[in-house]
Amino acid sequence: MAVPSVLAVFAHPDDESLSAGGVLARHAAAGARTAVVTATWAADTPRAVELAEALRILRAGEPRLLGYADARVPRSAPGRTRFCDAPLDETVRELVAHLREFRPEIVVTHDAYGGLTGHSDHVHTHRVTMLAVQAAGLERLYPDAGEPWQPSALYLATHPHSALRMWGGHLAPTGKSMRSVPDEWVTATVDVGPWLEQKVAAVLAHRTEVERGAAPGLIAGLPASEREQLLSTEWYIRHGPTPWGRREGVGVAVRGSSELLP
Repeated sequence: MAVPSVLAVFAHPDDESLSAGGVLARHAAAGARTAVVTATWAADTPRAVELAEALRILRAGEPRLLGYADARVPRSAPGRTRFCDAPLDETVRELVAHLREFRPEIVVTHDAYGGLTGHSDHVHTHRVTMLAVQAAGLERLYPDAGEPWQPSALYLATHPHSALRMWGGHLAPTGKSMRSVPDEWVTATVDVGPWLEQKVAAVLAHRTEVERGAAPGLIAGLPASEREQLLSTEWYIRHGPTPWGRREGVGVAVRGSSELLP
């Protein structure tokens, strides 16, 4: 059976490596098509260059940047609207175009909390992606954005409560509250240990974030054993296809598996 293609949609450069770097590397190694859409930061910024390096390491193609401004960093996209402030219909349409062009079986994005940190851009990326995955298969929505395509599944990158035992000691000194979900909500626990070296290299490729002491900087300062503890497992909540994605004449029913590699 063919390995399902994966399109990851995340808010900022580095989110893809931290949240789903292992899954992207694992699927690429198995021969699947993989790609990443990033909501914020302009193409002519250093962080876009770092993103390109991270995706090369993960074998996830070239950056697909929507180019909006980070909610907290205006210089991320000079002259552009903050992603959170952009018209919803505009952002959904842009993402639908990527979905219809790449035609993935699986879409991966932030969970409804926006991950552990709850960044407003993460939360908004989750909302836009949920809407775009539904809209992509409806032929009368955004007809100028390509032929309809319905992904088979949407996976939300998350952290169960039990994982806070690992992350809590590292994030507590920052004063940030952490958002996790009940363990029973997790439907896919993925061991990415064999791809940990790639994942860590992709995280560290985001040198700007390493230097300013953000999450990649935290990873950079840890010994290998602690990096493995924090990054060798990825957790996801699976959403099935929308009901209309399987009806003849409406949308496109994709073939092949709709499951992440375990």
